[in-house]
Amino acid sequence: MTLKLPFRKKPPLVAVVRLAGVIGGAGRGTLNDASLAAVLEKAFRKGKPKAVALQINSPGGSPVQSSLIGARIRRLSEELDVPVYAFVEDVAASGGYWLAAAADEIWADDSSVVGSIGVISAGFGAHVFLARQGIERRVHTAGTSKSMLDPFRPEQEEDVARLKVLLEDIHTNFKDHVTARRGDKLMKDADLFTGEVWLAKRAKSLGLIDGIGHLKPEMQARFGKKTRFRLYGARRPLLSRLGMRMMEDAMTQIEERASFARFGL
Repeated sequence: MTLKLPFRKKPPLVAVVRLAGVIGGAGRGTLNDASLAAVLEKAFRKGKPKAVALQINSPGGSPVQSSLIGARIRRLSEELDVPVYAFVEDVAASGGYWLAAAADEIWADDSSVVGSIGVISAGFGAHVFLARQGIERRVHTAGTSKSMLDPFRPEQEEDVARLKVLLEDIHTNFKDHVTARRGDKLMKDADLFTGEVWLAKRAKSLGLIDGIGHLKPEMQARFGKKTRFRLYGARRPLLSRLGMRMMEDAMTQIEERASFARFGL
């Protein structure tokens, strides 16, 4: 029999939110603002945590979803006065690093891959294949840019120019976010925004992370050996978990593996 004392002080609580996988919109996996909204709300509010720790293992994805998730983390942190610590596992690259930069401190394993502060757009061109098959492409638009970068017609210089403007604008948003969050920690005169990636020790010397360390020992060192940990994570839809959306899951896994493979993982 356990006697519960109503005024007994509980050990400190750290809420742990796992952010693993490709970042995308609805239907492309679980790392999007809609699927994480309730998870983050619970993590910051339930049990009055001393801190929220983010377990990040992501090669990136949608810049918009990365921004939305990061902004939600900052709003909750500031509203509830709860500090946020990010712990990188295999990789926090591109949008994954955007999420990490939303934390007050970033920690990583010695072999973690960090960075890729850049923007990429990839596609394909099938117009030669269609011509060889005798297939005629018919497109009718109202608006000169409506069919921009149509993969079934030859690439147009003006389309590429427009795309580069969009990519540069997104890149500027990314750089502004990292600069605002990391501030004076970033190494001066170092070009950190080329899309290059680094292992943790080099990333630390550049100011992209704060240290080498793992979640449990770092949080216990800060809040005490008796610190409690409560894990939160986005759940997949029931039908997906039961294997009834096999094709969508297979395509998501292929996309995710391809994204991780860019970093040798």
